[in-house]
Amino acid sequence: MPLIDIQVMEGVFTDEEKGAMIAKVSDAFGEVVGATLRDATSIRVHEVKSGSWGYGGKPLTTEDAKAMRARG
Repeated sequence: MPLIDIQVMEGVFTDEEKGAMIAKVSDAFGEVVGATLRDATSIRVHEVKSGSWGYGGKPLTTEDAKAMRARG
C-alpha cells in the first residue's frame, strides 16, 4: 500500500523526534485518505550522511543542519 519516505540529515533528530514525525505524518495522511489506508501505510525515515546533502550549491553537514534548526 502507500509508502512515504522522509529524508533527514544524520544525527540531527532524536529517535523520539523521528517517531513523532512518523506518527504525525501518518495521522495527516489518514485525514486525507481515511483510516483503512492510514493503517496500511508504511513510513520510512532515511538519514543522509553528513556532507552528502546539497543545499544552496554546497554540501550540508550535520553541524550546519543543527545550526539551522537552532535558528527556528
